[in-house]
Amino acid sequence: MFAITNSVGLFGMNAFPVTVEAEILRGHTQFDISGLPDAGIKESRERVRSAVSSCDIPFPTGRVLLNLAPADVRKSGTSFDLAVFVALMQAMGVLPPRLPESVFIGELGLNGTLHSVRGTLPMTMLARSQGFREIYVPAENVREAAAIDGIDVYGVEDVRALLSHLLGEYPLSKTPCSPIEPGRIVQDILDFSDVQGQDKARAGMELAAAGGHNILLVGSPGSGKSMLANRLPSILPEMTRAEILETTNVYSVAGLLSPEEPLVTHRPFRSPHHTVSAAGLIGGGSIPAPGEISLAHNGVLFLDELPEFDRATLEILRQPLESREVTISRAAGSASYPCSIMLVAAMNPCPCGYYGSTQKKCTCAPKQVERYLSRISGPLLDRFDMHVDVDPVAYKDLSSKEKAEPSAAIRQRVEAARSRQKERFAGTDIYCNAMIPDHLLREFCRLEPDAESFLKAVFERYSLSARAYSRLQKVALSSADLHGNPTITRQDIAMAVQFRGFDSKYLR
Repeated sequence: MFAITNSVGLFGMNAFPVTVEAEILRGHTQFDISGLPDAGIKESRERVRSAVSSCDIPFPTGRVLLNLAPADVRKSGTSFDLAVFVALMQAMGVLPPRLPESVFIGELGLNGTLHSVRGTLPMTMLARSQGFREIYVPAENVREAAAIDGIDVYGVEDVRALLSHLLGEYPLSKTPCSPIEPGRIVQDILDFSDVQGQDKARAGMELAAAGGHNILLVGSPGSGKSMLANRLPSILPEMTRAEILETTNVYSVAGLLSPEEPLVTHRPFRSPHHTVSAAGLIGGGSIPAPGEISLAHNGVLFLDELPEFDRATLEILRQPLESREVTISRAAGSASYPCSIMLVAAMNPCPCGYYGSTQKKCTCAPKQVERYLSRISGPLLDRFDMHVDVDPVAYKDLSSKEKAEPSAAIRQRVEAARSRQKERFAGTDIYCNAMIPDHLLREFCRLEPDAESFLKAVFERYSLSARAYSRLQKVALSSADLHGNPTITRQDIAMAVQFRGFDSKYLR
């Protein structure tokens, strides 16, 4: 008997429909799977055979042939196990030969239980868009899949329960759609009230958060650079529903979701060690997996000790920071991952860390300082909208009993600035000032006459590049949003210039 059922494949974040065809032919006992399967799919023959035995159903004699269509697209992973099992049950006459409205996803255990699989969320989204009415997934993935409305989601513990449901004996319960609500984890632990002093650096972090700008923190060891960066997520706006689904998609493909936390509801904060490889930072593998830059999507990527990173690894960040997307090409195909991030980096000004310090003498030779700073290229430095000097904290600030302003108060101002940006960019794909493309700069960055003349003077004095010129205006616009100015004033330009690092005592 010929049978057919439905499943979904995944390459990167790109889900695609797969039809599983099954037929039992006369001949020697044999079990074959065609359709460009990888080793993981070929091994499913043994898992399916064992799962059939666990249901006390004799495995068919003769040649069992399974095909995964389209046969010209390479398929990988273990998520086809359940669909292969169902198609076999249909070919054996246990189930109806066609289940046109159902999709099956899951990895089988030898005893018929289902194990979780990666990419359940994007596969469920595709199933809904293809018009399927119901999807069957492992119980561990059911809350993740239930985030998508418009399709019935069933969590399956084992194949016996699935057979009973499909035969109408013991129906499974449909999982209700999970509410998507933003959450905050970081703020309960890390708060800006812990940061004593550092008024300029705190103002810089607030301005960066208001516009989604990349920021470089430069200062001597122990001045609080990492402390400031770790608290940045606590002042960022709550994630929207669209951002939650986008970020969860990336984590689902990476296999980093858990049954307890099926959705990423707080802004990611990724801080890879400086020994990270290019593939670890950008993504890679024979089947391209997302890297740290994509795992930080809609959140923060923090690179501590920036000059200690491999220079070639850092240079590959340049294009993704501009396009906010990374494309990884392999022989099997190309995979694209989103990477709309805030890049925060921290560095010492020299190997010993005290170049430019007023409190401790630098022991490095001028050539050592030059070599150390040259590890970061000019084009990469240009992609930081803001450069902030972080000076050592004074004793009076450290010993003060007065608590600094908490994250909640700062976040209110940041959210007010972001709400102005939401109104400004309504009807576009832009959601923060840092994302304004150059061809729309004139439309959105409107300067008062004295602000324009001041910007011209700055451009000529510091010989700005075109990129620095546009980024200066975007930071100034964020300053205007923070202060409630309808247009960019001279003070807003001055604020942007102050945080551009032209007069940095460390980077000169």
